[in-house]
Amino acid sequence: MNEIGQVSKWCERVYSGIFREPVNTISNLGFICIGLFIFYTLQKDGHKTNDQSHFIGINSISILYASTVIFLGPGSMLMHGTNTAWGEWADNLSMIMYILIPWLYNVKCMAQWSTKKFLIIYFSIVTAYGVARGAVGWDLGIGLDLFGLSIGLWMISEFLYQFWSQLNRWLSGLIGFFVAAIFGIMPWDIFYNINHYWWVILFWLPALFASHQPIKRRTYWPWYILGIALYMLAFLFWLKGKLGDTWCNPDSILQMHGAWHLLTALSTLCFFYFLRTERVKQS
Repeated sequence: MNEIGQVSKWCERVYSGIFREPVNTISNLGFICIGLFIFYTLQKDGHKTNDQSHFIGINSISILYASTVIFLGPGSMLMHGTNTAWGEWADNLSMIMYILIPWLYNVKCMAQWSTKKFLIIYFSIVTAYGVARGAVGWDLGIGLDLFGLSIGLWMISEFLYQFWSQLNRWLSGLIGFFVAAIFGIMPWDIFYNINHYWWVILFWLPALFASHQPIKRRTYWPWYILGIALYMLAFLFWLKGKLGDTWCNPDSILQMHGAWHLLTALSTLCFFYFLRTERVKQS
């Protein structure tokens, strides 16, 4: 990684103190505060009823969500605070542990998995990813960015959750190309370099398991839309908060990457409120 006095790739000068990148480290307290607030909210809920969301009240799925939001903080702190490869591994793992939940939960609902099966599949993926990420690197040795792919799988599975039909099951994978384009990967780039972008076939993974129409509905305004807006704004700061960008000021207390942390922490709260709107459909 970087030596003392150099500028990290996230545009903050590396110091010799307890935190190598002070602002980029401390800004991760946002995740911890949001996660604790989610726990507080769940504790105030009491027991959920059968027609409500799994994200109301204390249960294994709501605890998992709140815990992964909290872990986003220490995970990222380990990277920016230590400026080491193992810290980067912890940061990446914390991101995977969070982003797997929404799309796997959608698949759970449409595949009619039990909560136990959902948790077994979730922790199996996390464990396998953590081992492979440590052994062969972020792309698992096969050119797969699981975090980026999972963003697409969330949007795809959300489309299916809202507009489920047998036809839409097999059309849903096309949503993945739209999401990829938002993040700068154009469809023609994919088809001209299909060996590099082989993972687009996984866009149809939710369709493979989504054999049943969801029995619940969700309300997308305002929380889902607000969460997406906050994340896209955060992504802009993430892009501008890199070494070499014109916005990069390594000695400033205002760091673009720190803003990315705070805005994405807020987006996890918005998505939590969104998932809590889930209710059984009326006949």
